Amino acid sequence: MTDRLGPLEVLVRRARERDDALPLPRYESDGASGLDLRADVDEPVVLAPGRRALIPTGLVIELPDGYEAQVRPRSGLALRHGATVLNSPGTIDADYRGEIQVILINLGEDDFVVQRGDRVAQMVVAPVAHVHLREQAALRPTQRGEGGFGHTGRNRREPRED
Repeated sequence: MTDRLGPLEVLVRRARERDDALPLPRYESDGASGLDLRADVDEPVVLAPGRRALIPTGLVIELPDGYEAQVRPRSGLALRHGATVLNSPGTIDADYRGEIQVILINLGEDDFVVQRGDRVAQMVVAPVAHVHLREQAALRPTQRGEGGFGHTGRNRREPRED
């Protein structure tokens, strides 16, 4: 599969040699944005409710300059089990050459067990814009101004005038 903006090659190597190597991440459908990351654990990891663990993927990647990889939760795990990525999205910088690991947390009510090969997160590769910050005493005003955290009222319950 190629990137809609053109082919983008990301180099990958295994973090350790294994006879039972897991498949490389792949897009599970033609329209998918994320590559599924699998747990490369030697034995099951049990996450009790409220607990977190660092789950290795067994992968090291080399991203092209100007790109990052974001590690994001899988919606099915979040819905069915309450398992999610704690620092979502986790960022993998282009100059990082360590193993990709996922900080998984169990926000559910039951133990969540991670087995070898389980799809635990997804990875989205995206371009990054580097900026130059220039300090100013004042910024251009906008209609919104400093309003935030529900300022637009779209999610507030307000009395309706009929």
